[in-house]
Amino acid sequence: MQRELIINDSIFQCKKATIRDIDELVETRIIVLRAANKLSDDVDMTKVEKESYAYYKKALENGEHIAYLVYDNGKFIGAGGISFYQVMPTYHNPTGKKAYIMNMYTAPEYRRQGIALHTLDLLVKEAKEQGVLQIALEATDIGRSLYKRYGFVKMENEMELL
Repeated sequence: MQRELIINDSIFQCKKATIRDIDELVETRIIVLRAANKLSDDVDMTKVEKESYAYYKKALENGEHIAYLVYDNGKFIGAGGISFYQVMPTYHNPTGKKAYIMNMYTAPEYRRQGIALHTLDLLVKEAKEQGVLQIALEATDIGRSLYKRYGFVKMENEMELL
């Protein structure tokens, strides 16, 4: 399903990705990872590409992942995705449903125009429609202010084993 995004008198096309978009999703994933990790084009991403393809194939088919792709007259300019998963129910999250926003990207020449905000809003609405009460994400320096304005807060109680 394709829809128009009208932002500051500019018209962009936004579509919910399907299995037919898997190659573009994988390509976008590599773009995002290279940008977020400051990786040059010569860094081998073959294994990540292969695993991302397998992930999208399974997750798009079973509804564990939803992605949106944004275009300007057919030119790819942005994306965002959300993965859904289940944990044990808790007092604050009695369903145990959680979501993780990832792969947020806007081409440099299109940044600060509201594209990421609209994409983020679509993803959050998808989560809420599925009854998800807890939505998390990992923010880069570039995106942090957008997520704060949207209402995301820094988590202080989680830990990670590296």
